[in-house]
Amino acid sequence: MARHLGLLASLLVLFSSGFTEATTPRRMDDFISAVERIEAENPGLQMLDVVKGLRKVAGFETNLIKHHLGDLSDARDLVTDPSVISYLSKVIKHSISQLGEEEGVVLTLDGSNVALAPMLLGLEAGLQSTIQSLYPLTLTENLVASFVRHAHNEQSSIPLGTKGFWDSIKSPKVYTLSGLPSLATDALIIGGIDGLILGSEFATSELRELSLSDLLKSYYSYQLNAAGLDAAPRLISQNRRMNFKKLVSFSLLKNQVVQAVTVHRNLNESERKRLDDVVNEGFEEFVHVYAVCPNIITRSQWGAAAFIGSPSYLSLPVPYLFIHHTYQPSKPCTTFEQCASDMRSMQRYHQQTNGWSDIGYSFVAGSDGNLYEGRGWNWVGAHTYGYNSRGYGVSFIGDYTSTLPSTSAMNMVRYDFTSCAVNGGRLSSSYSLYGHRQATSTDCPGNAFYRQIQAWERYQSYLP
Repeated sequence: MARHLGLLASLLVLFSSGFTEATTPRRMDDFISAVERIEAENPGLQMLDVVKGLRKVAGFETNLIKHHLGDLSDARDLVTDPSVISYLSKVIKHSISQLGEEEGVVLTLDGSNVALAPMLLGLEAGLQSTIQSLYPLTLTENLVASFVRHAHNEQSSIPLGTKGFWDSIKSPKVYTLSGLPSLATDALIIGGIDGLILGSEFATSELRELSLSDLLKSYYSYQLNAAGLDAAPRLISQNRRMNFKKLVSFSLLKNQVVQAVTVHRNLNESERKRLDDVVNEGFEEFVHVYAVCPNIITRSQWGAAAFIGSPSYLSLPVPYLFIHHTYQPSKPCTTFEQCASDMRSMQRYHQQTNGWSDIGYSFVAGSDGNLYEGRGWNWVGAHTYGYNSRGYGVSFIGDYTSTLPSTSAMNMVRYDFTSCAVNGGRLSSSYSLYGHRQATSTDCPGNAFYRQIQAWERYQSYLP
């Protein structure tokens, strides 16, 4: 009882001073703190009670949701300060404004942007043991809506996966979409994947006795140590893609998508064919981005400065892949915030000290489970003199003269990045892999790491 009262007192202090939906950052940790206050002020509620109460607060009662989860007639009213209820309603309910600002999204410790609605709906389906409802509530419906919209508005939308950027990484409040919109934004898909994972986990788990806040903290707030993901537990957000690939049935998901689009019967033959093409191409892109590729943090997400001048474009696919280490920063980064800071630091050095147009690397591997976009897929880099226009340069944050990157970081580049690049038509299927030192006089990528990559697929001892 004393512990409960102490927690309640600390949470009241946290939320009593100027707490408003407009000023509270959109971080997962802030959402979890609000859930903790709900639990403290409504003792005795089970996790399912809290999840249904949050759905009631957000006003989620569409026909689809009622069909799969039932109505909210038995949902408990969550007792707390009106400002907390207002915040929760705002942060859970998903919408996109005419200015391209996406609401209902929070930034997580691992750098992901998560729409809370599909995550909570998937979790509720699992807690109610309605496994057959997991796909429709988390992914199917959003994919179908986005594919149909794109089929009718091809020039003003994309099939799926629109990403965005926050106004601030340290205190995120506004999340603005980049580029053309979609109804299945990256945040909605990531939230849906988390809902599928957590719902599946708790449908057959003894862990449902946990509180919702403890579950969310264990999944979203796990702090990696120096070993990165190598020593991490399985059920954490940093392992999202691994868990999703092991869990999902892509054939079942696609069948549901195909069946759902058949309800659009008022289409002529040409429109029907176009919709079928969008579904097939869009689903293939979905699998490629969220199951084949690693999680790629875009330039806008890590806060890149603008390219100086005009970039030169690569001729794709490129035949070479060069492996680097940063040397400085010398320590591996294990959080999104630290890795993003390292990226900004390297970009400043490359632009302001070296006088380059941009950060030199094509991509950079962190030990946090993310791959960071440098010059990216299309721009010529400044990573390997004499070969910048003929290959990608991928660097690992850290000094690997006498130690190795984490196994998870190496595998992300060795397997996931190369599969992503080859399948996407960016890296030749017959590519050759080299260490930076093979092209110029340098110790890069470090003695220990260079010995390691000589055992990688496609490593070549001779560089033409």
